[in-house]
Amino acid sequence: MGSQEVLGQAARLASSGLLLQVVFRLITFVLNAFILRFLSKEIVGVVNVRLTLLYSTTLFLAREAFRRACLSGSTQRDWSQTLNLLWLTAPLGVFWSLFLGWVWLQLLEVPDPNVAPHYAAGVVLFGLSAVVELLGEPLWFLAQAHMFVKLKVIAESLSVILKSVLTVFLVLWLPHWGLYIFSLAQLFYTTVLVLCYVIYFTKLLGSPESTKLQTLPVSRITDLLPNITRNGAFINWKEAKLTWSFFKQSFLKQILTEGERYVMTFLNVLNFGDQGVYDIVNNLGSLVARLIFQPIEESFYVFFAKVLEREKDATLQKQEDVAVAAAVLESLLKLALLSGLTITVFGFAYSQLALDIYGGAMLSSGSGPVLLRSYCLYVLLLAINGVTECFTFAAMSKEEVDRYNFVMLALSSSFLVLSYLLTRWCGSVGFILANCFNMGIRITQSLCFIHRYYRRSPHRPLAGLRLSPVLLGAFALSGGVTAVSEVFLCCERGWPARLAHIALGAFCLGATLGTAFLTETKLVHFLRTQLGVPRRIEKTT
Repeated sequence: MGSQEVLGQAARLASSGLLLQVVFRLITFVLNAFILRFLSKEIVGVVNVRLTLLYSTTLFLAREAFRRACLSGSTQRDWSQTLNLLWLTAPLGVFWSLFLGWVWLQLLEVPDPNVAPHYAAGVVLFGLSAVVELLGEPLWFLAQAHMFVKLKVIAESLSVILKSVLTVFLVLWLPHWGLYIFSLAQLFYTTVLVLCYVIYFTKLLGSPESTKLQTLPVSRITDLLPNITRNGAFINWKEAKLTWSFFKQSFLKQILTEGERYVMTFLNVLNFGDQGVYDIVNNLGSLVARLIFQPIEESFYVFFAKVLEREKDATLQKQEDVAVAAAVLESLLKLALLSGLTITVFGFAYSQLALDIYGGAMLSSGSGPVLLRSYCLYVLLLAINGVTECFTFAAMSKEEVDRYNFVMLALSSSFLVLSYLLTRWCGSVGFILANCFNMGIRITQSLCFIHRYYRRSPHRPLAGLRLSPVLLGAFALSGGVTAVSEVFLCCERGWPARLAHIALGAFCLGATLGTAFLTETKLVHFLRTQLGVPRRIEKTT
């Protein structure tokens, strides 16, 4: 498969399901906004910070390293060995869920039963839901490795919507169940998610269409189960060693990704109510990152991993592939920069209004608006880091991954210390400031790697981080106009003034995007050719 075809599949993976995902996320957004009207800040804090941290930590430690190592492997592999390796995530998940569950129940502060009843049951069910999700890991890998475009989006979105609907029903009809509500909804979510993959592959492999998909390494669903390979080796030890390297890195990356929750959980710097407000703002602020940046990062990580060879310098690889990777990286950096700047500039003037519409006075008063404005700056750094790291981790050799682990260790330590100090100094905003600092260091590390990677080639993908002065002026003017508009039109002057504020922002946004369209012609061409039109390649779903 050529680099252009791989690029086309990666672009389709990132774009063709995006509209569907946006629709599903908007439905979930409305349902969550409705649920917030019936919950206390303390319940939100226990569920979204304490219990969700248990779930995400178990998943991250059990599967992240396996995903990165197996997706980075060559297409010429023994698939049985790779699938066997992936099945090890299930017993690892059982171990981590039991160990972390004991920590959550025995070592951490237990919430007041009058505020958050049935906490112990919540810990057990959230740990169980992580194990259930890991049972579908080989199916997820098969879909991702062969770029099944819509399966992942539909499975995850459908599961999230059904989870939200069940939560709404239980909150309205059985509010006295407390944490049982969210624990059962979480277990329902992971069960539906795994069943979607099982049903899809069961039907696909049992249909005549499966004979047309010659690239699939399995012919029936039972081939996905663990089995002994022909040469007697249960797993590929090269992939296993790479997995261990990524595991050491993923452990540190998890601290950086969920660091503020670890600080809140283990150091008790905020009460459960403040944790709840912070988490709601954090989820609202990261909505665009989850909708746009994460699918792009995941899809193009697969592209870079397939096109580039880890153990070779850029000058020793096929130059056509190196050129395509550089052009794609430059366009992705430009897209991330423009998207992040748009969110930062316009998010500053519309944070309070967004929180008031979403959660009422519980969010729009107090520290909520300041938190969301700070998060808008963090989204800019998050967008750039997602692109730079997806290239870096796909191109690094095993030795470079190991060296990077030491950098991550230093970042993890500094982040925890900085979070604690800044939170003591300026409250929950300190978490976002600490995240911005560490994200900036990670971006710097990735940019240095990219510069070294391409320095002996004619390609300069880091040019994607430069914008024209005209476009920068448009962003500055829009930021000033919307900031003045917020002072005079929002948010205590009624809905007519609010609508005028929104209309003025829409006009400024349109003018800014129009300027970007006229000045960034190279990016526009990339979006049109790769993300905007159907690719003339064989569909995989």
